[in-house]
Amino acid sequence: MRELVRAAGSRWAVEESIQTAKNEVDLDQYQVRRYDAWYAHITLAMTAAAFLVATRTAEAEKRGSPGMTFLGFTHVCGKTRNGWFWLRRITISKRMRAKLREFNDQPKRRRHQPIPKQGRWLRSVVQGHFAYYAVPGNTDAVAAFRTQVTRHWYQALRRRSQRKRINWARMSRIATRWLPRARVMHPFPAACFAART
Repeated sequence: MRELVRAAGSRWAVEESIQTAKNEVDLDQYQVRRYDAWYAHITLAMTAAAFLVATRTAEAEKRGSPGMTFLGFTHVCGKTRNGWFWLRRITISKRMRAKLREFNDQPKRRRHQPIPKQGRWLRSVVQGHFAYYAVPGNTDAVAAFRTQVTRHWYQALRRRSQRKRINWARMSRIATRWLPRARVMHPFPAACFAART
């Protein structure tokens, strides 16, 4: 029974490996008529796939494990200042880039609206991002998002007029006025789920 449960548990890993081999080394792209030619193709493709897996594993160990991605965060093992274990949650950079790419067109469309109206809208965007991603240990990524939103807004405002260009000093005052500062908005999970009976 244990062997059956172990085999069923490894099914996902086997299917993922076969799919990777199909995508990267053309495991399923053979045009042969004889068994020995098919066998040679499959053996070569699986050897190439094994080599790729070994190379990627060695590279991941060399640069440090990227961690597990789940619910928009990369979960990474880390340590606190005191040396205690800490499961850090960091925004997935791919997800943040996609959100900024999606966001990039909006300030351009709204650039001729009054600055207070734009500021209110951008505050809601940044606050919504903070409401989900502002967890302990993710302050740098949240601050980077705010900085990029400010940069996109600055570029849109600079294109409003050819006569009156906005400079960074004024943009800094506008961003301070309308965009909230990056700060942790959620407690640590231990404090959040601490049940006292």
